[in-house]
Amino acid sequence: MAAGSAAGTTALPAYFEFEAPRDWRAIDFISDIHLAPTLPRTVDAWREHLLHTPADAVFILGDLFEVWVGDDARCLPFEQECAEVLAEAASRRSLAFMAGNRDFFVGSRLLRETGVMGLADPTLLDAWGRRLLLTHGDALCLEDTEYQGYRAQVRDPAWQRDFLARPLAERLAIAADIRQRSASRQDEAALYADVDAGAAVAWMHAIGSAELVHGHTHRPGSETLAPGYKRHVLCDWDLDDAARPRAEVLRLTRDGFERVSPTAAGA
Repeated sequence: MAAGSAAGTTALPAYFEFEAPRDWRAIDFISDIHLAPTLPRTVDAWREHLLHTPADAVFILGDLFEVWVGDDARCLPFEQECAEVLAEAASRRSLAFMAGNRDFFVGSRLLRETGVMGLADPTLLDAWGRRLLLTHGDALCLEDTEYQGYRAQVRDPAWQRDFLARPLAERLAIAADIRQRSASRQDEAALYADVDAGAAVAWMHAIGSAELVHGHTHRPGSETLAPGYKRHVLCDWDLDDAARPRAEVLRLTRDGFERVSPTAAGA
């Protein structure tokens, strides 16, 4: 993996490049699983897919967890269970994780102990000669100025040091309060803001990629952003929502992209 940087009409952050091994046959992309003990069906589907997918690698592009307040949270029962799933899956295939807006406190300790490769946001993936720009997506939602202000605050190293220095119980209480306020705000806004098409194309042009893969917006689908530039939006997972259960994997092979259901055990 090699570091790089570039600039365009909208500044592209420092990024990393990863070249997929030539013998890989398929890569799965997922995001916005929002793992929580209150979502048992979603957790089960995630576990079974990671353990039984036929893909050579699974790239998790953010918001794997509903909340992650620091790697010491692994001592908690649910978080420990999730870490064990990651470790077992990583022993069977390559796993890569990119932080989202819910789990940006996933650190090197958890990744090292589970054998998961960390991905910078953004990352340029070269797979079989195809250059893909991978990002969680929240940094490109420029219209949501209130969120961008919050994002700048919580990504500040000094703020993060202060937060992580607090006791685990206090961090969990703060995270619960933030989630409650975020849920109320989403109800008012009805939908997440979408990525800014111009900014996304500027990133793609600067990095030399014609395709973007991202999550965050909960609006799955593929579309052309501009002539020669296409994006693929990942699906959020919630199989505990009786009214609208959903879970989808975006799979890349040498033949291109396809959207598939999560793999069940023994499939």
